[in-house]
Amino acid sequence: MEVDYIIVGFGLAGMAFVSVLEEKEKSFLVYEDSSQTASNVSGGAYNPVVLKRFTPVWQGADQLKIALPFYKRIEKKFKKKYDYKFNTYRIFKSIEEQNNWFTASDNPLLSPFMDSNIIRKEHPGILSNFGYGKLKHTGRIDTKTLLSDWKIELTKTKKIRFESFKYQLLSFKKGTVLYKDIKAKNILFCEGYGMRKNPYFKDLPMNEAKGELLTIHAPKLNVNVLLKAAVFVMPLGNHYYKVGATFNWKDKTPQSTEEGKKELLEKLNTFIKLPFKIVEQSAGIRPTTKDRRPLLGKHSKHPQLTILNGLGTRGVMLAPKMAMELYNHIEKNTPLDKEIDIKRFK
Repeated sequence: MEVDYIIVGFGLAGMAFVSVLEEKEKSFLVYEDSSQTASNVSGGAYNPVVLKRFTPVWQGADQLKIALPFYKRIEKKFKKKYDYKFNTYRIFKSIEEQNNWFTASDNPLLSPFMDSNIIRKEHPGILSNFGYGKLKHTGRIDTKTLLSDWKIELTKTKKIRFESFKYQLLSFKKGTVLYKDIKAKNILFCEGYGMRKNPYFKDLPMNEAKGELLTIHAPKLNVNVLLKAAVFVMPLGNHYYKVGATFNWKDKTPQSTEEGKKELLEKLNTFIKLPFKIVEQSAGIRPTTKDRRPLLGKHSKHPQLTILNGLGTRGVMLAPKMAMELYNHIEKNTPLDKEIDIKRFK
């Protein structure tokens, strides 16, 4: 069997690259063993503003210009809804934060998204003595359903194998890659934290962080915006909300913990004073990097081997843009931005 690409890993990165390959009418085969859960358990929120400091997300506006039409095309493909739009309300803790919001909203990169007016509407059960800052043009992508639908489609078309990839079975011949019964022009590794076991890319610096989230049912919390304070509370519909997230730099296990639950509840209770019930707890390892930039590029010795990784907490926004840039780099030899090229670590 001959294909243009073998894709190893099918989280947001792998999914985005497969979408590009389909659009470009390239052949491919995906290997997925479900060992990495970050994309599935992700909150999937997108916004171009860092709400801790009121600064622009790196290339955030440009990422959204590509990402939102990208997800719209997939909605059309599967005749399903994945993009749920809502405003984001940042709960202020002080007058100083209000002033910082006013200043940031004058920034040309931020003004299209930040409402300069302070929202003072009271919501029963929410502590907001200093009001809210309103962030427009935000929302969430239902990543779990999106990835599940893709896998169903790829299964039907026999373009995915649900098994672990065995690096030791790789061999190279005349500019191609041989793996089991497959001959490919390129292999793309989109393994997230699993990169640690990849002998070809394991030396790249990854500063992975475990994140835990809760799903709660709160019938009296009647809001249809994302609330951001010590944690975020994101509407899922029918009075269900996603609460997150923790950042644990030491624990590298994918299981949820009592410590994570305790931390989330303590932070949630600082601004939510309504009854709620926990219906689910989830965890995943975010593939972040020390410089907070993705990992894209070709292996120095075997250019047939490439990587798309390190999307961190903003994979929903980053994946479509990074996938297209890497595709152009592989197929057209278009240079990668030095900030994302893995050559920056040499």
